[in-house]
Amino acid sequence: MARSCGKTYEIDMCSGAILPKLLQFALPLMLSSILQLLFNAADIIVVGRWAGDNSLAAVGSNASIIGLLTNLFIGLSVGANILAARFYGAREEEGLRETVHTSILLSLLGGLFLTAVGVFGAHTILVWMQSPPEVLDLATLYLRVYFLGMPAMMFYNFGAALLRAVGDTRRPLYYLFFSGIINVILNLFFVIVCRMDVAGVAIATVASQCVSALLVFRCLVRTGGAVRLNPRQLKIYPLRLRQIMKVGVPAGIQGILFSLSNVVIQSSVNSFGEIVMAGNAAANNIETFVYASVNAFYQANISFTSQNLGAGRLDRIRPIMVRALGCAVVVGGALGGSALLLGPRLLGIYSDSPAVIAAGMDRLRIVCALYALCGLMDVIVGSVRGIGYAVTPMLISLIGACGLRILWVSTLFQVPRFHTIQTVYISYPVSWTVTFLAQLTCYCLGMRRLKRRMGETEKTPDVS
Repeated sequence: MARSCGKTYEIDMCSGAILPKLLQFALPLMLSSILQLLFNAADIIVVGRWAGDNSLAAVGSNASIIGLLTNLFIGLSVGANILAARFYGAREEEGLRETVHTSILLSLLGGLFLTAVGVFGAHTILVWMQSPPEVLDLATLYLRVYFLGMPAMMFYNFGAALLRAVGDTRRPLYYLFFSGIINVILNLFFVIVCRMDVAGVAIATVASQCVSALLVFRCLVRTGGAVRLNPRQLKIYPLRLRQIMKVGVPAGIQGILFSLSNVVIQSSVNSFGEIVMAGNAAANNIETFVYASVNAFYQANISFTSQNLGAGRLDRIRPIMVRALGCAVVVGGALGGSALLLGPRLLGIYSDSPAVIAAGMDRLRIVCALYALCGLMDVIVGSVRGIGYAVTPMLISLIGACGLRILWVSTLFQVPRFHTIQTVYISYPVSWTVTFLAQLTCYCLGMRRLKRRMGETEKTPDVS
C-alpha cells in the first residue's frame, strides 16, 4: 500500500512475534511523548526559575483546562487512528484514503473552534475554577495565547494518529525533537531576555506546534500509498465522518470526563493556596512523564488490535492485550517508583522553595507510587475500543473513574477529619482500580460476542 521507501517506517502487526513489534511501535511513541513533555516542562521550569511561583502556578494550573477543552478532538483522532488501522489491515485503500482526508480537514476545523473557545472564554473558565486573584490575570493571558496554536496542535495530533495506524511512530519522534528544541530556545529567549513572563512561554509553545504540524504535513503529502495526503482532495466524507465519530466522540467524551474530574480535583487543590498549587503543578508535570510512557502501550494496543480485527486475526487480539498490559505494569511501576525516589531532586528543578517541594512530595507519594494501576486501566480501554466498542468504555469510565472522583471530593473530602490534600490524591489509585476491573469484564464479554458473530474458531496463535 505504500512505495518501498515508505515501507521502512511501517510495521506488520498482523503476523509474526507480537512483543518485539509491540516494543518497536511503542518505544518511539514513548520517546516522542517524553520529548514533548520535556519541552513542555521547559515552560514550567523557565517560569518557575525566572518569573516566580505565581507564574509557575498560572502555567501549571492550566493543564486541566487545556485537557478539558481539547480532549473531544483528541478523542476524534483516536477514532481516525482506529478506522485507518482497520482499513489498512483489511487492505481497503479507498476507505483509508477517504479516512485520511476527512480526518485532516476535521482537525483544522476543530482547531479553529478551540481557538475561539480558548481566546474568548479563558477568563470566565478560570473564574469558575476558583483561580486565586494573584494568579488569574497571568493564567488568562497564558491560556489565550496558547489556544492560538490549536489548529497546528490538532493537525499534528490527527496526522500522527494516521501515521501510527500504519505502524509509523519514528517520524513523529523526529519531528517532535526538532520542534521541541525550537520551543526550549524560544522559551529562554522570550522569558529571560525579553522578560515576557507567561506570554513568552505560550508564544514559544505555539511556534513549536506550528513547526511540528508543518513537518507532519510535509510527511503526509510526500508519503506513498493510500495514507498520502492531497490538499486538493480535502473533503468531509459523511460515511467516514460518522465512523470516526462513532468511536472518537465517546473516546473524546471520556477524555473530557476525566479532565472534568481533574478540574474538580484542581479546584479542591486551589482551595489550599498557591504553595500547594505550585507543588501540585510541579508534581503533576513529573507524573505526566510516567503517564506518557504507559500510555504508549495503550496506543500500541489500540493500533495492533484494530489492524488485526480488520485482517480477521482474532486469535492475536488476546495475546496483544496480555503483552501490552505486562509492559504497562513494568514501565509504570519502574518509572513511578523512580519518580518517587528522586522526587525532591526532580521537584527542585521546578522550584527552590522547600514548601513547594514538600507540597509536591505529598502528591508523588500517593499517585506515582501506584502508577502501574493507571497503566492497567489505560491499556484495557485500548483493547475494548480496538474490538469495536465505543460507548461502553466511556460509560464505565464515567462511573468508575470520573463519577467516583467527583463523589469522593464531594463527600469524603468534605468531612473535617479527611479534609486534607492527601485525601484528594487517594482518589486517583482508587478510581484506577475500580475502572480497570470493570473494563476487563467488558473486554471478556465483548470478545465472546465478537467471536460468536464472526464465527471464529480456535487457532494456534501466531505469537512466536
